[in-house]
Amino acid sequence: MDDSPALLHELEDSISQGTPDSRERALWHATDLLIAGRYSDDQIWLFGAIIERLASEIEIKARAQLADRLARVESAPVNVVNKLASDKSIAVAGQILRHSNRLDVRALVTSASTQSQDHLLAISKRATLCEAVTDVLVTRGNREVVHSVAANSGALFSESGFLALLKRSEGDYILAETLGQRTDIPRHVFQQLIAKASGEVKQKLGSERPELADQIKTSVTDVTGSIHATFGPASAQYFAAKKAVSSLHRQGNLSETQICAYAQQQKRDEAAIALSLLCSMPVNVAERAIHDQTGEMVLILASALDFSWDTAMALLFLGAPEGRIAASRLDDLKIAFSRLKPETSRTVLQLYQSRRQAATQTGVTPRLR
Repeated sequence: MDDSPALLHELEDSISQGTPDSRERALWHATDLLIAGRYSDDQIWLFGAIIERLASEIEIKARAQLADRLARVESAPVNVVNKLASDKSIAVAGQILRHSNRLDVRALVTSASTQSQDHLLAISKRATLCEAVTDVLVTRGNREVVHSVAANSGALFSESGFLALLKRSEGDYILAETLGQRTDIPRHVFQQLIAKASGEVKQKLGSERPELADQIKTSVTDVTGSIHATFGPASAQYFAAKKAVSSLHRQGNLSETQICAYAQQQKRDEAAIALSLLCSMPVNVAERAIHDQTGEMVLILASALDFSWDTAMALLFLGAPEGRIAASRLDDLKIAFSRLKPETSRTVLQLYQSRRQAATQTGVTPRLR
């Protein structure tokens, strides 16, 4: 809008000279202008300064209305959004915490660390959540918050976050089912979940995740109650594998030959950990790549690392149901792998890595595909 500078100056005058009613009218006028127009960063900052001053004395009902109007506005002033998000009234903060993309990770972590359970519940329902935020939610949140964030497909969890969910699922069959249904759950966490799950939970997960039915059936539950480790026997095996593979990596001895051997020996933990280290990605993402039924993710990672077809094929068989791939399907995968250029695959991987790094500031969950 060409006349926006003059209008903004008029709004500024209304702050110092107007009545409470005129200031509230000016607030909605400024908000309407902001939402309707396209402005530079400096102009948005000016809008933010004016709106913040106009909104400083309005009642909760009006603040809630302002928050509702700004929650989905991509150009909403950051200072206003942060102030509304930190409001003690959930009627004001709720919509901002749940929907605003103008909140950065620091603001979300602060809110999750200091505000009420209602505020945490609103955060848990955001379209995407990064690990730094979910780490706080799964440790500080009440049962409703934890159930909500566990069911959020756009939430990204760290390994410690998954372990916290596992711990909290003990005696909570609904949370156990929700956790088991997550496609990004690390295999070692899933093993621990099944080892402690009730028969009803195992049966339901087996029907809802048929690709894991064999793993569920073969999981051994310690019926004598002699599970002494905090997170069960599966974690001991996993962390031993992690220690060994990480040691090889630090020494510079983690090579394609070693990964191929892991795959051929059906050492899923070692193979996933090795891929995660070489590709600079979380273990659960590497595990999803190995078990991706299309095989595309394995082919991209193998190509990016300049692996041979033999190694790529071993990884494909490692994640295949019952370790079998039809000959015609294997031929198609081999052709697809031969057509992949390592430079292109590395670009895909680097793009994922850069987006994941950016998630530290934005809270947007990246996807490898």
